Amino acid sequence: MTSFSSDSLATTDQYAWLEGIHDAAALDWVRTQTQRTEAELHDEDYAQSVVAIRKVLDSTDRIAMVTKRGDFYYNFWRDAEHRLGIWRRTTWDSYCSESPVWELLLDMDQYATTQGAQWHFAGSSFLRPTPGEPHRKALIRLSPDGGDQVRIREFDLENLRFIEDGFDLAVAKTSASWIDEDTLLVTSATDETNTTRSTYASTARKLTRGASLADADVVFEVDQEHVAAFCYYDSTPGFERIVTTDAIDFYNSHTGIIVDGTHHKIDVPTDVQVSLHRQWVLFAPQTDWTHQGQLIPAGSLALSHLADFLDDGRIAQVVFVPDAKTSLQGLDFTANYLLVSVLHDVAAQILVFDLRNNFAQSTLPVEDPMLSVSVSAVDDEDTATADDYWMTITGFTTPTTLLRGSVGEPATVLKRSPERFDASGFAVTQHFARSKDGTRVPYFQIADAQLELDGENSVLMDGYGGFQHSMTPGYSPAMGVGWLSKRSANGRRPVYVMTNIRGGGEYGPGWHRAALREKRHRAYEDFAAIAEDLVTRGVTKRERLAATGRSNGGLLMGNMITGYPQLFGAISCGVPLLDMRRYTQLAAGHSWIAEYGDPDVPEDWEFVRTFSPLHRLTDQPHPIEDYPASLIWTTTTDDRVGPSQARKMAAKMMDLGISNVRYHEPENGGHAGSTDNDSTARMLATSYEFLWRQVR
Repeated sequence: MTSFSSDSLATTDQYAWLEGIHDAAALDWVRTQTQRTEAELHDEDYAQSVVAIRKVLDSTDRIAMVTKRGDFYYNFWRDAEHRLGIWRRTTWDSYCSESPVWELLLDMDQYATTQGAQWHFAGSSFLRPTPGEPHRKALIRLSPDGGDQVRIREFDLENLRFIEDGFDLAVAKTSASWIDEDTLLVTSATDETNTTRSTYASTARKLTRGASLADADVVFEVDQEHVAAFCYYDSTPGFERIVTTDAIDFYNSHTGIIVDGTHHKIDVPTDVQVSLHRQWVLFAPQTDWTHQGQLIPAGSLALSHLADFLDDGRIAQVVFVPDAKTSLQGLDFTANYLLVSVLHDVAAQILVFDLRNNFAQSTLPVEDPMLSVSVSAVDDEDTATADDYWMTITGFTTPTTLLRGSVGEPATVLKRSPERFDASGFAVTQHFARSKDGTRVPYFQIADAQLELDGENSVLMDGYGGFQHSMTPGYSPAMGVGWLSKRSANGRRPVYVMTNIRGGGEYGPGWHRAALREKRHRAYEDFAAIAEDLVTRGVTKRERLAATGRSNGGLLMGNMITGYPQLFGAISCGVPLLDMRRYTQLAAGHSWIAEYGDPDVPEDWEFVRTFSPLHRLTDQPHPIEDYPASLIWTTTTDDRVGPSQARKMAAKMMDLGISNVRYHEPENGGHAGSTDNDSTARMLATSYEFLWRQVR
């Protein structure tokens, strides 16, 4: 048995040279390792997996989700014929038909040809028209590589073209909203004078047509040590205002409004999340909040008339208070109702509050607790659709269904997505594991209904566990054809497991805060406990157990590799944080200090180091043969986490003699890992094939 110690490596960072994202030496290493991985993995089985995944991504009979603007319903669409996608619109009557007739607005493949560059559509923002008139202009966000930086151009919705002398904001981490036809409110991190340490904009400027952004008046500014200045212009008639947010860190902020040049701060504790809608202001405290003698528990939702709150702090109603099993997930407004999405033991519920009737509460029916249900308003400003809502229902083995309803009336099914893989015979069940400290941690299992509990089933665990993000059931055709449709050497169907570990939002702020900073290990203990529970229940064994995670989930995977290697046969670690000593200095890492701690503060580094996978390799070494087969992957253009952390981890593992680690880094894709259906299929197939070959 061989092992290694921290003495085997120099105390300085000998992998710092890999932080040069485009440095020749670093890219040479990247290309060598990527080519090695592709030479081993990209064979006929991989090619077939790419084709199968690409087929479901390109399918032309999937649901085209739409957004209503005026009389039209807008959609962005990719398929085999439109690799970079098309932006289009249709009428309501046409959308309701089996074969809608779409008006083409923007063909991104054609645009790439004319521009000589492959721009990627990243969203749109419409100029509010004169009452009774159609929408005539929009701002289009264009990403050069799938990353967070975008160029913003003005688009003519009547002549269907970009306006050559119109607004055109250079590539940066930028947001823009219309104030009027000749004025934008812009936040843009263009240079060090207007960029925070977290790489986001520190100023909001009022940009007039024909002027330069650098010369535009600053209307809002935050400390550059804070995360960002977030601003947008609310053009709702009667409620025109600039909404400002000073994001101090990821969970603390100040929100306010600017009206007629005067900034009105909404005075609440910084960890109370604030949102605005017309005359309403809503509060979601992350810790218990006592306001004017009233206790508003963490995870609750309260609201007030904005004018009343600014005047004397009055709160009109606390509409939702969670219990130990229930959490607030989201909300939206129709003209007369507040729609609130909650989870109860990770099962969906939709609450409805009547804004005209003292917040009288009702519910929208949810038939199956194993499905995810989301709702959003159709268009609360159109009298014809004032209280209409979209409802989307989806599950692990249940294709997505889109419904439309009006509050108080039954919803009608509009579209059903066809089945993309054979889910017959699969059963979706929920289980609970006991973590190290005794906490019950839920997870979903998708497996053959006749599953043999003899430990011989190939299992893929998926996890995240951070930033109060909830993992909920959803139909994933790519996972269905890329994993569940396989057959192992013993002829069995594989199993998929979605975990709901602490750090997420499945049980509200408390569930999240239980794994913050020095408590981070609870998330990893939860995931390990579920892995052990799968073995104890006889579902699988170490040799047949794989795990995957991306971003913060990549950090989770890094800690499985270095903290619990004996539990897993294979791990896919994507776009990950792994070097927690340097993470605040790389890409947008400084913005996550509230989640992980600040490694530049000695007291914080003491605990951060204990969940820094790059350091755990030698701080807490395991026998080399214990380490699972590991695929570490990222993209060169990831400007959120950055590729260097993945590079350094893989290089260090290789140098330590861990022979079953592989590295993969395509150039484009940003933090999402892909820019179009083809690159998405290749990214997923690479991960699935690597894992499958180790545990089948």
